[in-house]
Formats: sequence, C-alpha cells, structure tokens
Amino acid sequence: MLTLLFAMLLLAALLYRWRWRRAGHVLVGLAVVVLFAVGCGTVPHMLLRDLQSPYDVEPAIDWAPRNAIVLLSGGTTVAGDEPLQVSYFADGRVLRAAQLYYACKQTGKECRVLAVGGDSQDHGEAESVVYGRALRKLGIPASDLSFETRSLTTWQNAQFSRPILAELAPQHMVLVTSGIHLRRALLYFAHFGITPQPVAGDWLNSRRELLPDSWNYVVTDAILHEYAGIVRYRVYNLLGWNAPKAPPLTQ
Repeated sequence: MLTLLFAMLLLAALLYRWRWRRAGHVLVGLAVVVLFAVGCGTVPHMLLRDLQSPYDVEPAIDWAPRNAIVLLSGGTTVAGDEPLQVSYFADGRVLRAAQLYYACKQTGKECRVLAVGGDSQDHGEAESVVYGRALRKLGIPASDLSFETRSLTTWQNAQFSRPILAELAPQHMVLVTSGIHLRRALLYFAHFGITPQPVAGDWLNSRRELLPDSWNYVVTDAILHEYAGIVRYRVYNLLGWNAPKAPPLTQ
C-alpha cells in the first residue's frame, strides 16, 4: 500500500517536472485521500467486512461417520536454535483445528486432521510438519494426523490436497484458515472438486483512528493480496491458463 502511495507521489513529481501542474495537483490530492482513507481505517474496514462477514458466525457442524479437518498453514517462525514454530499469525488456525477435532471425537465419530503446506519460506521444514508438532502438543494423536508437504501456494494447497483427501475418503470436510483467506481458499478448493465447510481460525480487524495508523496499511496489503488472487483466478479461467476443473470429490 505504501509502495502505491510512493508511486503516486513520484508520478506527481514527474508531472510537475513536465509542467503538467494541474494533473500533478490532482494526483497529490488523490494520494492524500488514499493516505487518510486507508490509514484511518475506513477502506480496510469496508473491505474486511466484505471478505470476512460470511464467516463471522460458524454454523453447526453435522459430523459424519468419517470426517477430515483440513488445516491450511500460514507460515513458520525461526526461534533461535529451537525447532521451527507456527507463525504468530497462524496460531488461531491451529487452536481452532484442535477444538474441532475434539468436538468431532466427542460425538464418537472418526476424525482426521490434514495439515497442508510445504516449505514456502525456505526455512528447511514443511509448514505442515511444524503445525503437526503443535497439534501433537495439543494432544492429537499422530495416528489421526495426515500431511501434505509439497504445496507452496494456496492454489497448490488445494491441488495437492485432493489426492490425499481422495484416499482418506471423508464423508464431511471442514476447512480451517484465517477469515480473510477463506473466500479465496474455498474458490481454489472448489476448482479441484473439494467443497468443505468453512471455519475461520482468526479474523483481522482495522483500527478506526483520526490520524493514519500503520496497522491499517498492513491490513490493506493483506486484503489486496486476497482480492488479487481472486481476480487472477477468474482471469486465468477466462484465458484457459488454469488447470482443468476437477470433478467433485465423492463424500
């Protein structure tokens, strides 16, 4: 977001240099409007509501005899000489997946957690394996954990999860990721014939302030990343660049 503002001001400076002063004034004014509309929280608040509000209330889950909880990874953190840790921004996903697992087991049904994600940050270990360790510490037995360790993007999360889920053959699937990420993740998973029930592990909030707050720019960057992924998917579909859609995964 700040890169965009810098580019607008740089272009305005060039317009002034070329003596297109009126256009330069307009661009500077627009940059100031964007600076305050985003930094004071108005724009990210509206966009977050659009992305996250469908998942604010979690519907009741009707657990089937066989269930799979698909946990999407969200990065890892290097902690000195200690083993890799779950990223601060993904702790909520891990906790929510564990809560769902125990809720499922309390009904007496079969439940597996599929942790999804490769080593996208080149930290030397697949994110799903790191998340699996965290789940084990929360008491989930290794026998109820499965791992997808190759994917580096959300698209690959969906693509590489399909054969594993086909082998597990769950009758009901739940997808756990951040609320801001769910719309795009569901879109990609549906492309590969997977239609899980969405559950948000965490939510992002903007801050309503009188003066620009740096947090709101961070949030807006995350929002734009999600919308860009959705737009790219639809454009690639129109151009025929996406992999062919897969038939529905039998549940």
